[in-house]
This record gives sequence, structure tokens and C-alpha cells, in this order.
Amino acid sequence: TSSVENVAYASRQVLNHEAKIRIAREVVSQIPDNASLFINIGTTTEEVAKALAERKNLRIITNNLNVAAHLCTNESFEVIVAGGVVRHDRGVIGESTIDFIRQFKVDYGIIGISGIDADGTLLDYDYREVQVAQAIIKNSRQVFLVTDHSKFSIAPMVKLGTLADIDALFIDALPPPAILKLLATHQTRLFVADEGSLSHSSG
Repeated sequence: TSSVENVAYASRQVLNHEAKIRIAREVVSQIPDNASLFINIGTTTEEVAKALAERKNLRIITNNLNVAAHLCTNESFEVIVAGGVVRHDRGVIGESTIDFIRQFKVDYGIIGISGIDADGTLLDYDYREVQVAQAIIKNSRQVFLVTDHSKFSIAPMVKLGTLADIDALFIDALPPPAILKLLATHQTRLFVADEGSLSHSSG
């Protein structure tokens, strides 16, 4: 729950893993074949990449080498990796990464997050990672935020944006009432992939 340091990547991979798989399946149900996507850094976005195997003819730009490794095995996909500084978790960040992202305009931007504050502020730990995510938001026709319910109890120090910046929230359980109200105010769609795997949406 630190505001200055994220949980180690290996720990994040197994944390709420089943929930992340359900979330990923729900996201993929909203993405058609022949679409273009950004996918950024995060263990939930990596599960989305795995679930996209059932799609065809996607064009994906990513700053996550783990995502690229999962997607490049599909021969109908074109996977484009942004250049920059490679972190220990295989995320790519830096000014060159941002410049690269700005060259594209895609159908869907799929982003993860480290924390969501009670007022709807989206928060993360690395300001360089945040800058890339902001570029993805600006250059996507629709922005999908993928996160599990634990992120409502974490408050990192770097502001990425707000719930008003996204078009849909994909999560494994209903958010707190204050967040639900904000989603309704901003007309942000909500997709809940619950434990019964009978997801429902609103918005």
C-alpha cells in the first residue's frame, strides 16, 4: 500500500491472478477482429494480451515486451514495439516511447493502473510510465481501463488522469459507491467480470 513503491513484479503477476483472467476475457469480448490497439505496462494488460489469441488481424502497438511476446505468436497479428528504456519488468518508457506512441491513432487503448483514489483520480508510481499512458489516452478512439478491485486501496503518488479520461472500466467486482457515481457522471461504461464469470455491464 506504499505511495512511493510498487509491489515487486513477480508478486503482482500472481496477485488476484484469476480475477485478471476474467477481466481480460471481458475486455476481449468487446474488441472485434481487424482492430488496432495500444496495450501498455501491467500484469492485467498482459492477461488481455493472452486472451486476444482468439482474435484475428489485429494491429497492436505496445511498450510492454511481455505483451509483445504473447501476441507475436499469432500469425495474423502485426505487433509493433515502442522503443525506449527497458525496465526490469520489461516495460518500455522514456521520451522516445512517447514520441513513438504519438505517431498512431488507434481504435482501442488498453491501459492498466496501480491505484484509483476515492475522487476518481488514476494514480501510478513511475512518472515516465504515466506519460506514456497519457499519450495512449490521447491517441485512442476508445480507452479501456483494466484493473482489479484491490486498486481502490492503493494510492500511488503520480497522477495519470481521472475516470473522465476513459470510456470503459473493466473490473472483477463492483467499485465503491463513490466511484459508481463518478462513472455515471462521466458516462463511463462499467464491465464487471465477477467470480461466477457471468459478467454484466452498465453505462
